[in-house]
Amino acid sequence: MWSMNTNKYLGGLVVVAWLLFIVNVVGDKVIPPMEPVASAEAAAGAPAAAPAEKEEPEQPLPVLLASADADKGAKVAKKCIACHTFEKGDKNKVGPNLYGVVGGDRAAVAGFNYSGALKDMGGKWSFADLNAFLKKPKDFVKGTKMSFAGLRSGSDRAAVILYMRSFADSPAALPQ
Repeated sequence: MWSMNTNKYLGGLVVVAWLLFIVNVVGDKVIPPMEPVASAEAAAGAPAAAPAEKEEPEQPLPVLLASADADKGAKVAKKCIACHTFEKGDKNKVGPNLYGVVGGDRAAVAGFNYSGALKDMGGKWSFADLNAFLKKPKDFVKGTKMSFAGLRSGSDRAAVILYMRSFADSPAALPQ
């Protein structure tokens, strides 16, 4: 059964809704919505801003690896330590242990549950594959579980690959 208080509450909600609507309409009239800067300049006839400088083309991976420093790779790889381990016999974390990954089989660390996409890929981790994976994992392996966004800098990727290469019984030969 409706009481007088219920009617007051419903009436109050209707009044608040109407007030919000009116304030929104009046606010848009008093202070018009902002337009993006580029379209406002174009409408005013102002010259468009110069396009951003193009990025320098990336050097080939063998050149990057030749100039890379494993000590720098150790610093950059601190981002990886949250999810991975590097030493032989270390346990898996959120990601697998990366000992022997350079030149090693993909999805081969015992006891780690890899994504189906990485398992299906098969093969071995080449320097070029690791470079592409570290650049943007989700682009290299569609459906990977790895949530890392990637390393933009080619020199950072080369340094990390060189650092990871040092974690192996017999490190893989550098590409020529």
